[in-house]
Amino acid sequence: MSTAGAPGSAPQRVRVPLWDNARFAAIYLVVAGHAVQRMAGSLDEALAVYLFIYSFHIPLFVLVSGHFAKARLETKDLKRLISDLLIPYLIFETIWSVVQWIVEGNDTVNFVNASWTLWFLLALILWRLVLPVIAILRFPLLWSTVAAVAAGYTEELDNTLALSRTVQLLPFFVLGWQLRQQRAGERWQEASRRTVTLVRAGAALLLVAVAIVIVAGLPLWREETVKDFFFANEAYQRFGYTEWWAGLVRLGVIALSALLCLAVLALIPRRQTWFTPLGTATLYVYLLHTFLLYPLRETGTLADYATVPGLILALVLAAAITLLLSSPVIGRFFRPLIEPQVDRLFLREKPEKPPAAPARRE
Repeated sequence: MSTAGAPGSAPQRVRVPLWDNARFAAIYLVVAGHAVQRMAGSLDEALAVYLFIYSFHIPLFVLVSGHFAKARLETKDLKRLISDLLIPYLIFETIWSVVQWIVEGNDTVNFVNASWTLWFLLALILWRLVLPVIAILRFPLLWSTVAAVAAGYTEELDNTLALSRTVQLLPFFVLGWQLRQQRAGERWQEASRRTVTLVRAGAALLLVAVAIVIVAGLPLWREETVKDFFFANEAYQRFGYTEWWAGLVRLGVIALSALLCLAVLALIPRRQTWFTPLGTATLYVYLLHTFLLYPLRETGTLADYATVPGLILALVLAAAITLLLSSPVIGRFFRPLIEPQVDRLFLREKPEKPPAAPARRE
């Protein structure tokens, strides 16, 4: 799920291990969040883990994706949007339509409203198409944040083509892209040990503080709909916020999630690790993990084991699934579905003819 690049006088492409490590951490959190979701309804410990993960894990995934995005799209980039995102979306949406028809009796085929996690592919297409427009503005992060806050005031932006999530999560995509422009990853790798220690201590304190607030307020969070701001998929009034100041809550959630994303990035290893190469296989994990969790969710297995040992087992299971689906074996087997060869869809590019030499004057 990556495309490296930059606008105009873009910095030279450098593969920084930090970002592949971050992608692996982000995709694990996605799998873990889905693994514990059904337990959160009846187990306080699961709800605490669930809320902690959801306070930043999707923004982190979006931020890392934005880091690899280009603000100037060429023909080859548009082709990759089709081959790497649109075609896999159509393939997996078709598969999910068949699965839901067999298991749930739902015979509706709807490519406009994505099934389960497939919304991210649609959003990623739109983010990459919109970024070149935002990148030519002054203060792109500011404008994307204004758009995200404003989007929550209208019900016209809904799950159709994942528009609500696309707009409300746009600031994190732009933030990831801007971190690349500022060479944040390279600067962090070059930082002194003392600086890294201090920053990591502050990051850890922030994460611990958020965890304490979540645990201390569990009775409130279970009843309070403010947690729905984390999902960024509905208008404010749809979950009870009809007041004018609902956008300020959304703004606060964006700021909190951004701080948590930066805190997690600070704690992620800066150097090459054993899981750095696995960070390049996030699309495989993202698209395939749902097929492994779906039977456990639909049969009620995850909800039935809503105990502390069951929660720990679910988190371990999420790690095992992430490692399995990141493996080269899975990559080779599922490549035709996830990275289909569709070159025949595209026109052959004709080489440009050199300009004719001016006529020689006698």
